[in-house]
Amino acid sequence: MKRIILLTVMLAACVSAAAQNTSEEFLRRYNTLVKNVGVDGVGVETLLNRWESAFPDDTEMLAARFTYYFTKSQSSEVLQKDADRFMGQKPMLSLKDSLGNDVNYFQEYFYEDSLFAMASTAIDKAIRLDPTNLNLRFNKFNSLMAYEKENPDMTTMAISSLIDYIGTNRNSSWKCNGEEADDELIKAAIQEYCLSLYTIASPAAFESFRKLSERMLVWYKDDPMFLDNIGTYWLIAKKDSKQALKWYTKAIKKDPNDYTAIKNCVLMARNDKNAKLEKKYLPALIKNATSENERIQSQARLDALNKK
Repeated sequence: MKRIILLTVMLAACVSAAAQNTSEEFLRRYNTLVKNVGVDGVGVETLLNRWESAFPDDTEMLAARFTYYFTKSQSSEVLQKDADRFMGQKPMLSLKDSLGNDVNYFQEYFYEDSLFAMASTAIDKAIRLDPTNLNLRFNKFNSLMAYEKENPDMTTMAISSLIDYIGTNRNSSWKCNGEEADDELIKAAIQEYCLSLYTIASPAAFESFRKLSERMLVWYKDDPMFLDNIGTYWLIAKKDSKQALKWYTKAIKKDPNDYTAIKNCVLMARNDKNAKLEKKYLPALIKNATSENERIQSQARLDALNKK
């Protein structure tokens, strides 16, 4: 009887030990730990090392290791800059000097190169193992954009590579947040990165905004969203309303109710004092106005122009 009880206890212990060594159990323990100590807290690296030793190709482990090293690599300082915005953001503090001029302070993040490289190695391996997992790609893009700041060359190359990979693997099943990702989600995600680059507003970021939009148009021909982007590039970055109008016209031809293109054509015409062009697009703006107030104002503007 004692022998049977002893064997039962030993079997239960073996089952328990085996359960603790599954990848799912490592993930559960990791989530519990980071909830208590943070993603780079005490004990996280030790757990990651054990997890990697048991499951070296576990993409959840690699993503967690990426997060650990990326967070560890990060530091920040509050710095004075001769600018109204930095990385698209307003200053966290603005004072006046003795002459009454604004003195602006911004929080800027920095990354220790060796730790950032370790984070990049982890996420790159995860992407190789699971190339259609968009969350892994987004982690890489976000880290590169944070690291490069106003000169997003590597960010642009990485996103362009994904765009081409998607374009040449149209039958692949893409995943995002554990669910299947369709073309609309993919386009929306790339557009978010385009808008982030536009918001940074440095010369290099504007060029990246244009390049990624052009790259999307290779695979999503005449998509109004990315036609609009290029129109906005010419309007805002290059101050060339003639070129901007060319791209906005293409977008409106593809989608006559494209609010962004219509609105920008009206504003551009007004800025250029081109009443004929403004009158051309105001009816479309009235039709597609996003608020009743905008519709009323646009109608009043059109009425005023028609009386001249």
